[in-house]
Amino acid sequence: MTDLPTIPTPPSPPTLRWQCVCVDARDPSLIAAFWEQALGWRRTHEEDAEVVLEPPAGSPEEGVCPDLLFLRVPEDKAVKNRLHLDLRPLDQAAEVARLEALGARRIDIGQGETSWVVMADPDGNEFCVLRALPAE
Repeated sequence: MTDLPTIPTPPSPPTLRWQCVCVDARDPSLIAAFWEQALGWRRTHEEDAEVVLEPPAGSPEEGVCPDLLFLRVPEDKAVKNRLHLDLRPLDQAAEVARLEALGARRIDIGQGETSWVVMADPDGNEFCVLRALPAE
């Protein structure tokens, strides 16, 4: 058995904040347009090499959810993501259909029979549409 390294105790409260999820893209503006429509988020910064999306101003997600930062890279996506987004809809079937109309597609990554739908955005980045939570 390997000894685990000693990990320093973070300051209390921790001083790090999760700012954004970075997504590599051949065309940041194009893929940001998909996610802007999919999530109903707003573009808060745009340059040729990067686009930032944030939740709508005044929404419950503003200041809570990390931003999405789309960064220009020269290469196409080649393998399965090591990190992906899980989205919780009110109506799974309706949201899957809407996302397909925006350019997403259902994909099979070997998930088998599940309660969620695995999809890919127009750049091939995987994400999941979870089942709706039961009404309380």
